[in-house]
Amino acid sequence: MTVEHQLPIGAVAARAGVSVSALRFYEDRGLISSTRSSGGHRHYARGVLRRPAFIQVAQRVGLSLEDIGLALASLPAEGPTAKDWARLSASWRPVLDERIRMLEGLRDQLASCIGCGCLSLEHCSLRNPGDRVGATGQGPRYLLGDESIA
Repeated sequence: MTVEHQLPIGAVAARAGVSVSALRFYEDRGLISSTRSSGGHRHYARGVLRRPAFIQVAQRVGLSLEDIGLALASLPAEGPTAKDWARLSASWRPVLDERIRMLEGLRDQLASCIGCGCLSLEHCSLRNPGDRVGATGQGPRYLLGDESIA
């Protein structure tokens, strides 16, 4: 593809609504790619415009740059189709559903977990008498889906 059919970094940044430094960061992480002019300036294929938006949305829902990079690597470099994006979206649905479940659990239990002032499920006589939850495993057992045993 000739430079005439590509966009300079400033144009991509403006159209994608991200900073030039963000584009450089994404490129350093392998999330997008460019070609260089004879003067060393970055130029991007027009198809790259969807990627910064995708990266930003994926980060906002809490996906890591590593997960985002793996997903983008599964797409064709030149112009992913609507079918390609749909396939990628479908593959993330279970991950997002689990995150939604965990966020809803956090939202619904947050006030009861920290609202009383004890700040400890280990010592909470209402939610976890005798630290019974500790026997079921490490981490936030209720948020991970364990039923309350109190």
